Amino acid sequence: MTRAIPPAAGARLLADLAALGPYFAVDVHRPGSPVRPPWQPLSELTGSPGALAGRIGEVRERLAAAAGCPAAAVEFRVAASIAQLGLCARLLSPALGAAAAGRALSIEVAQARWVPALGGPFRLSLAEEAIAAGPGTAAAAALLAGPVTQIVRTVEAMAVSPRVLWGNVASAVNGAATMIAAARPDLAGRAAETAAALLGHPDLAGTYQGRPLRGFRRRNCCLIYRLSPERPVYCGDCVLGQ
Repeated sequence: MTRAIPPAAGARLLADLAALGPYFAVDVHRPGSPVRPPWQPLSELTGSPGALAGRIGEVRERLAAAAGCPAAAVEFRVAASIAQLGLCARLLSPALGAAAAGRALSIEVAQARWVPALGGPFRLSLAEEAIAAGPGTAAAAALLAGPVTQIVRTVEAMAVSPRVLWGNVASAVNGAATMIAAARPDLAGRAAETAAALLGHPDLAGTYQGRPLRGFRRRNCCLIYRLSPERPVYCGDCVLGQ
């Protein structure tokens, strides 16, 4: 059960999250307040296959520009996997960070806002009521079972393997715990416990081996190596990098 916390405690949590890194930082806004540019409703991205496809197209163009090739040379499924990994990591990280700090951060997509950006974590704003005292793991699990699952299913329908997409989610969970432990060693134990609880989600079964912060390695690949098959680059937890 969660309950509201004093404004000062909420401000401290926001500062603590920002100190963990850009994937954890969040802004807050008053519920029902006008959405003003550059902010946009997050629900318009996560709830629309067309909007997600558009986001994937933007990621594809950026990847192509970085590689010095036309967008068509970047496989759609590669751009889709990378876009989905980044989006899920951006949503899961602050929820996991809050849980490690002993707070609950409910990321309600219907009320959340974002600033479209490429090349790193985008700005994310939540309704003020999102911060509460209580079991943060439950809030993170609800995010995983709700919006994250919806994103996976939408991108899966665009011809990307669900094994790859759920592997991306597992990687995002462990990655968040790893960043928390690096920035705040005193929170490493709780970060690992929260990550382990999230990795117990049924759809994540078989997507990884090891434990959070202890020999974690996914059993599939996010496909980023496909950007340069001649000189492939592998992520630290990739099955291909063993």
